[in-house]
Amino acid sequence: MYEYLIGDVTDVQPDYIVVEVQGVGYRVQVANPYSFDINETPAKVYIYQAVREDAISLFGFHSSEEKKLFQKLLNVSGIGPKSALAILANPDHQGLVEAIANNNVSYITKFPGIGKKTASRIIIELQDKIEALLPTFKLEPQISNQPVNDDQLNPELKDALAALKALGYTEKDVKRTQKALIKEPPMSTDQYLRHGLSLLN
Repeated sequence: MYEYLIGDVTDVQPDYIVVEVQGVGYRVQVANPYSFDINETPAKVYIYQAVREDAISLFGFHSSEEKKLFQKLLNVSGIGPKSALAILANPDHQGLVEAIANNNVSYITKFPGIGKKTASRIIIELQDKIEALLPTFKLEPQISNQPVNDDQLNPELKDALAALKALGYTEKDVKRTQKALIKEPPMSTDQYLRHGLSLLN
């Protein structure tokens, strides 16, 4: 029903954003909420609407290519919206494409909720469609030279860790990632989340 929304991002939470369009606030679940700038006006968010017997949900993406990748993952047996979002949260979409092309099951099983059988199904069902999954995804540079206090968690890091939990990563994985991230120079929440996902995967 929806192709995209153009409006103001008025709220950012660990697992969703709110996009206000002409006075109506749409709750949109996204892979990395903190990659959306709450000060960006207006924002264009590509939308996938999922309808179930007990719920209607909106899922959002930065680009139509990312939305198409999400839809392809949903077509794989055993992959639901939450698992697809967790996979897309890792900004290395090219790495995912290469893993599918090269039968790299171990790469795909690193995502939360994805076992060997599901990873194998992803490869089998998407391998012949690999051309349609190729790039246009670019990573933003993670920059900052400011020192960090290893004994404290800044708000950006706390939000990033909450987003990892919302994606389905275990408490053990999140704690392990926290130990690594706290040693890094200060970043934005988006950059912490991207770096954390790269460490986990």
